Amino acid sequence: MNWRAITGALGLMALAGCTTTHEENVVNQVTHNHYAASERVEQETAEAIDTALIAVYAAISGPVGQDRDWDAMRALFTPDARLTAITPRGLMGGTVEDYIARSGPVLVQSGFTERQLDRRLEVYGDLAHAWSSYEGHFTGTDGKPASVRGINSFQLVRQADGRWLVQSIFWQAETPDNPLPDDLSGR
Repeated sequence: MNWRAITGALGLMALAGCTTTHEENVVNQVTHNHYAASERVEQETAEAIDTALIAVYAAISGPVGQDRDWDAMRALFTPDARLTAITPRGLMGGTVEDYIARSGPVLVQSGFTERQLDRRLEVYGDLAHAWSSYEGHFTGTDGKPASVRGINSFQLVRQADGRWLVQSIFWQAETPDNPLPDDLSGR
């Protein structure tokens, strides 16, 4: 496998709002990392969104040789969803089907297990934005264990049935010159 394929694949892998005053939003953002007017709504909304985020990470994760459940992944996204990575060569991305076609074989061949380190969450009505730092482990082309960290920016939309679907994921891998911020480092 060539380095361009690995870099591209890694880039592709990393894969009830309430009315409040401005002052309440500032306090909630700083102390709770999300917006909500009540603990009940706050907890339900955060849990529903976390369920979607965890499911996305689970859908792409697995050991070497394990096929992924792409139907399960498709069910987590809106029909016109986009997945885009910032790479050293510029933006790379496309639809969920593009991701599956490009990254699917690499995920199975190299194994890839990704997990959320931490997240920031903002919700407004049926719109949610999650900054989700991640850590992924895989087998490098040299056969040795390798890893990657970065941030996934998830945009989600609440459906009529209350589920949150991913409309887009935009991400960038961590580099020595661009480390994860302290509040998203998983420490």
